[in-house]
Amino acid sequence: MDWQGWLTLAVVCVTLVAMVREVAGPDLVMMSGLFVLAAAGVLTPTEAFSGFSNPALAAVGMLFIVSAGLRDTGALDATVGRWFGAARNEGEGLLRMTPAVAALSAFLNNAPIVAMMTPLVTGWAGRRALPASRLLIPLSYASILGSMITVIGTSTTLTVAALVIDAGMPQIGFFELAPVGLVIAAAGLLYLLWVAPSLLPDRQGASENLGDRWREYTAAMIVSSDCPLIGQSVEQAGLRQLPGLFLVEIERRGHALSPVGPEELILDGDRLVFAGVVSTIVELQRIRGLLPVTGEETPSAAQAAQHLIEVVVSSSSPLIARSIREANFRTVYDAAVIAVHRNGERVPGKLGSIVLEAGDALLLQAAPGFLRAHRHSPDFYLVSEVQGAEPPRHERAWVAIAILVAMVATAASGLLPIAVAAFGAVGALLFAGCIDGRSARQSVQWSILVVIGAGLGIALAMHKTGAAAYLAGGIVTVAGPLGALATLAAIYLVTLLMAELLHHNAAVALMFPIAVAAASQVGADVRPFVMAVAIGGCCAFASPVTYQTHLIVYAPGGYRFMDFVRVGLPLDLLSAAIAIVGIPIVWPL
Repeated sequence: MDWQGWLTLAVVCVTLVAMVREVAGPDLVMMSGLFVLAAAGVLTPTEAFSGFSNPALAAVGMLFIVSAGLRDTGALDATVGRWFGAARNEGEGLLRMTPAVAALSAFLNNAPIVAMMTPLVTGWAGRRALPASRLLIPLSYASILGSMITVIGTSTTLTVAALVIDAGMPQIGFFELAPVGLVIAAAGLLYLLWVAPSLLPDRQGASENLGDRWREYTAAMIVSSDCPLIGQSVEQAGLRQLPGLFLVEIERRGHALSPVGPEELILDGDRLVFAGVVSTIVELQRIRGLLPVTGEETPSAAQAAQHLIEVVVSSSSPLIARSIREANFRTVYDAAVIAVHRNGERVPGKLGSIVLEAGDALLLQAAPGFLRAHRHSPDFYLVSEVQGAEPPRHERAWVAIAILVAMVATAASGLLPIAVAAFGAVGALLFAGCIDGRSARQSVQWSILVVIGAGLGIALAMHKTGAAAYLAGGIVTVAGPLGALATLAAIYLVTLLMAELLHHNAAVALMFPIAVAAASQVGADVRPFVMAVAIGGCCAFASPVTYQTHLIVYAPGGYRFMDFVRVGLPLDLLSAAIAIVGIPIVWPL
């Protein structure tokens, strides 16, 4: 091996150390390593950036947008969310949630699914006086278990698919991973249902402990005729003991019902008055048929598609000493007030009659240009947009589901390549109004795309310089005398270890060329070794810091690092045993 091979090994080692020590994000670390290899002449410019033109990389980006389209239309909430919400206790909740999430994760990127389900799970747990920590780790794990059934379930398998294409091998079939993936998923789900509950902690999440009363607003919602909550009790509708939100009263035909009992039915035309934090008020607006009441005392169906803005009234504002109705927000600011906060206390009276004071915080539904026009206005101390506040486009939910089914069918049948099918699905979602351009751009997790693209370049350098063959030789020296199966097991376990220490995509990108070289050195077929890298890179459950779904549930569940180790390590070993036995059966050595 010449100096280029040694330099490549040095870059890989420094990259590993930097990611383990969290010197910078995985995307910056991987790009830095790729830059060094390109600057030293190990890779030509074309070779260095060839990974960013890989079709699988484009597919990953498009699948982020497809997932966002289903989220923005409320399709995920209407399917998995509603099915889970009907559970009555912890056991039934796990039984309903984990298989449904696993099934959906086979066809959608798992991170948006977990992000959508986390507030639903925490709210459901709060309403039943259960700690969310009993459910959120199973939520994250179920999404990973299901993602191995198809090649599009996670960016990790798509990274391996990209490497396979770059290496000139036959591409990974849509359901090629399913024979082993389904067995691991079934065994993993049984583990989550029967074993994990005895290992999960009883702990409150950060949101439950926060007591964030300083941002408590008073808001009212009108129940329209198409609301699915009509006829349900407050308890059944999930409006009792919402996290950070309290149903103060129900106004019905001029009469106020307060306090509101859990058996009180919700009727068409009811006005529900809530007091709570802004994040939960945002979630209320995502329920179909609940329309926010504005300062003009009218439900705001037209305004619902606009942006949610938080402002604080300044001491020099002309709004002071005027009621919200008198201030005429719609004419002056092209906005409508839907909630008011004052010194952590509920402001009494109807919204339109509240007289404003300096320091009042207002929640507005405003036109897209409001932020730009009033960011530096002397009328307000603070003007900020509430992220993720756009209400779902419920009427397009089934259109989004139909587009997803069409994408999966065309990709699975081989009619179109995965990347082309995903691009077509994104175009259809945009054309049908299921997602707008702004949300589509924001949904793409660019850092993951950078990790994949840079990882493909580093993997090419390892193969080109012989560094991969050198490392594979070390593994073969240890495991080779025991046969090809032992070498396969060693590749799987090293991939698993790297996935627990690094970003999953980085782990498979670095291990792929080593696995290919190891297969060659022991005279085995390369396919099972490639599958060992793909599955080993996915089935890493014991570290909360290397996979995005774990990070999403970490704070809401109030977890500690060792919680993931205690629950995840047995699942690591279970998955490894099934994979090491099953891979040679499906893909003979």
